[in-house]
Amino acid sequence: MMRKSFLLALALVAATAAACKQDASAPPPDNAKTTPAGGGDRAAALKDPTLAKDRAPDVFKAQITTTKGDFVIEVHREWAPNGADRFYNLIKIGYYDDVRFFRVVDGFMAQFGIHGTPDINSHWRVAKIPDDPVKQTNKRGFVTFAMAGPASRTSQVFINLVDNDRLDPMGFAPFGQVVSGMEVVDQLYKGYGEGAPKGQGPVQPKIQFEGNTYLEREFPKLDWIKSTKLL
Repeated sequence: MMRKSFLLALALVAATAAACKQDASAPPPDNAKTTPAGGGDRAAALKDPTLAKDRAPDVFKAQITTTKGDFVIEVHREWAPNGADRFYNLIKIGYYDDVRFFRVVDGFMAQFGIHGTPDINSHWRVAKIPDDPVKQTNKRGFVTFAMAGPASRTSQVFINLVDNDRLDPMGFAPFGQVVSGMEVVDQLYKGYGEGAPKGQGPVQPKIQFEGNTYLEREFPKLDWIKSTKLL
């Protein structure tokens, strides 16, 4: 009887050890959550700019997939470090996904960066970054943050369609350059022209407060960004 009990105990120990070994090597459950390196939860960062404060690499590339095709922006942090950091974080959290090119003016530039969801946009339109000194010129293909005066840059950027060096003395500091797909940028819909009241394009305050609902209703021909990613 004692021998049987001893053998039974050995069997239980062996079974327990085997189970522990199996559990240790098993993959995590499907609902296990991981935190993206440095960026936290993308959904949370979209509504809290303080969660999107990573330092950009010295040089990085971002692929922009649009309704007209893809183009790639190469960013150089030394050109405009504050702008480069902000753009890096906006790409990283997917801020520009489903965002319209709301101001495309032939012979001037293509502008985007107002989020299509007003609740998200409400947080970012007041998340201003310090100015950068202008180290590059606003040549064709160069990418620059839009601003409405000193210390007013947030999330809106524009791509120069032509050489716009007249913008340099105004403080517009390029942070990157389109290195492939400029022909895609050239094809973005320009029919609405400058924003109202100077042109027939969208009214920016209405985009801020109504988002894509307003743009889809009144400016259905606008091109938009389908997705973005860091390369």
